[in-house]
Amino acid sequence: MKKSKVFTNEPLKILNLCKPLIFKKIDELPSFFQENDEFILCFETNLSESRKIEPDFEHFLGKLMFTAKAQTETQIESSTDEMVEMPAGQYLFMQFRAEKPLDQAEWLDMAIEQQKDGLWERHKPENTLYVRYIYEDSKYVTQVFRPLNIKYT
Repeated sequence: MKKSKVFTNEPLKILNLCKPLIFKKIDELPSFFQENDEFILCFETNLSESRKIEPDFEHFLGKLMFTAKAQTETQIESSTDEMVEMPAGQYLFMQFRAEKPLDQAEWLDMAIEQQKDGLWERHKPENTLYVRYIYEDSKYVTQVFRPLNIKYT
């Protein structure tokens, strides 16, 4: 996979997610997103790379835990499908708006920059990475989340 630097220096943010985001598990991302679609990917990060200030791009990602599509409250309540969630909590957060969703090399660059900035600010990100795709304000938005455990002192 080729390393790609498409995003500008988006500042690192801490996001407090007050309510879990619930999704229906799917087999894979579709090749085309409609305007109201929302998807999430959940990965383990490679444990040996997840605390490095200069992680190896090629070995940063670990296992894909799930791919999922957002559901309305009514869909969730009536569904017999397997549901997964991004739990409520505190996250390192970055996003990028564009005419198309970022591809894996592009959001992986963003995730690595997020880790570098988070470690520089003495945060301790957990070993999970969420990549969320949404469409808002006539742009595709790719968001990257890393759950926070504690802050180093």
